[in-house]
Amino acid sequence: MKFFEKPSTDLADRVPPGQHLAKGFPVLTYGDTPQVSTDTWQFTVSGLIKTPQTFSWQDFMAMPQSEFTADFHCVTTWSKLDVQWRGVKVTDFLKEIEIEPQALHIMEHCYGGYTTNISVTDFVREENFFAHTLFDQPLPAEHGGPMRLVVPHLYAWKSAKWINGLEFLENMELGFWERNGYHQRVSLLLKRDTAAFSKKALAKKALEKRL
Repeated sequence: MKFFEKPSTDLADRVPPGQHLAKGFPVLTYGDTPQVSTDTWQFTVSGLIKTPQTFSWQDFMAMPQSEFTADFHCVTTWSKLDVQWRGVKVTDFLKEIEIEPQALHIMEHCYGGYTTNISVTDFVREENFFAHTLFDQPLPAEHGGPMRLVVPHLYAWKSAKWINGLEFLENMELGFWERNGYHQRVSLLLKRDTAAFSKKALAKKALEKRL
């Protein structure tokens, strides 16, 4: 059975150049998979905000809940279309905090120590969300549960698994994969031959480090 297939030409506007469609939902993780219960999960907002805050699982569940269907693209050259999620819109979450005007960048922090950077401009888009449900089931740990960020317009290393905090910054700082050779930001629309990094090389590097 083939686990990946080339996309048909009618999907060219949805699948970035060089990607293959996954029939399942692959799991690529560097290091151990954190096991975090919703009873102990916490989400901390720090840095350039008016008041640092820590949210509980119950706090997030009290926010407006939304359904999402979004395509998911991994830089290791696979894509999964029409993934169904449930969670909290980033724009709804932002109503709970007040960001300082000089905050232009964010560091995403996660259980297990993973980090990735994202600009405030990329973060505040309407289609982004914090996901706690995948295909009508609680988000499993291997896919980032109990909560992950999903940023559909960027490759999936920006959609941090096991997320537990945001640090608002004036200047960009590099996260885990960015310090290890990944580009600071790559749009899905950027063609493979003009990208500021080699997707093939990054895929090889990620797979070599896969545990």
